[in-house]
Amino acid sequence: MGLEQTWRWFGPRDPISLQEIRQTGATGIVTALHQIPAGEVWPIGEIMERRQLIEAEGMTWSVVESLPVHENIKKRNGNYRQRIANYKESLRNLGRCGVDTVCYNFMPVLDWTRTDLEVQYADGSITTRFEAMMLAAFDLFILKRAGAELRYTEADIEQALKYYERLTGAEVESLARTVLLGLPGSLEAYTLEGLREALRQYAGIGEEELRHNLCAFITEIVPAAEEAGVFMAIHPDDPPWSLLGLPRVVCNRNDVEQILGAYNSAANGITLCTGSFGAGYTNDVVDLANRFAGHISFIHLRNVARTEGGDFREEDHLGGDVDMYGVMKALVLEQERRRKEGKGAQRMPFRPDHGRLMLPDMHRQGVYPGYSLFGRMRALAELRGLEMGIRRSLGL
Repeated sequence: MGLEQTWRWFGPRDPISLQEIRQTGATGIVTALHQIPAGEVWPIGEIMERRQLIEAEGMTWSVVESLPVHENIKKRNGNYRQRIANYKESLRNLGRCGVDTVCYNFMPVLDWTRTDLEVQYADGSITTRFEAMMLAAFDLFILKRAGAELRYTEADIEQALKYYERLTGAEVESLARTVLLGLPGSLEAYTLEGLREALRQYAGIGEEELRHNLCAFITEIVPAAEEAGVFMAIHPDDPPWSLLGLPRVVCNRNDVEQILGAYNSAANGITLCTGSFGAGYTNDVVDLANRFAGHISFIHLRNVARTEGGDFREEDHLGGDVDMYGVMKALVLEQERRRKEGKGAQRMPFRPDHGRLMLPDMHRQGVYPGYSLFGRMRALAELRGLEMGIRRSLGL
């Protein structure tokens, strides 16, 4: 028995078909009902329609990624009570339909952030990166967020200004478009004014308040998940630090300990994302994998090269600064422990998270950054081989 090999699919509008995914060797699909607005109930009929579509191609719906948490829940205002009730009902409906793992996050406003989506390797393939100075230039001189200058040192502001003044008009537009890009599964984006308004709504909500709101959400949601037979798996923040004045509270070991302590249940687990945690310079991802092994319900495997100053670039899955061998070994040993003890969810689904944009996909329309076919297929093959080698070396 190995870790379950899965693949993120954005639904019928995904330019990559289920038939192509099946040929990668993946057996499980990670998907969501992106057509349903955040905060609304996922009906049984639409869940079953998606499940049947996947099963018709010989695969299973392994993980929901994601059942989005409405911004009112994160802010704990407006109609958040109704949104929580809707969330519980969606969990019950997923459980009734036999879908048992839900990946979610609690990042305010922006799901993930990069500053360049077209970084070219020597071989011509393309990856993404985040540079703190580029984001500062966006924040200070493009978004012109009120009070932004208070978040940066004088040296940071001077460096960002010099960078901004060298940009052409097209480069300013490209940087803005990149930061404003919307949620995975959609190529829609915020407008500058739309982002300013979304940020204004978080005025007065700092790290302490957001952490309280997350723990309150967990204590309300996890009992419903338990009843439904669903494992909740919170995804770390990407990147794992505050951005644009917004707090982030799923960044490191201490954050995970508080999340797990909010409600003691097997249904209250984590998504181990080696790229998101790995972008944090002080995060030891192998330690996190070993320390929280029993609470891992879902796994994203990707790699980054990072700097102490907060820059990172997405790298090959077996390269970068994350010890992928050490992480995979921890996961293999945890699955073996669960199997021997007969405890815990034993599938342990993982997916190759992100991948280079390679030549065969460069003319494919609508490919979301990081979600090409061939780049992820390469990654899955590498990770599959790494797991097999570890298992053989351990005599499993």
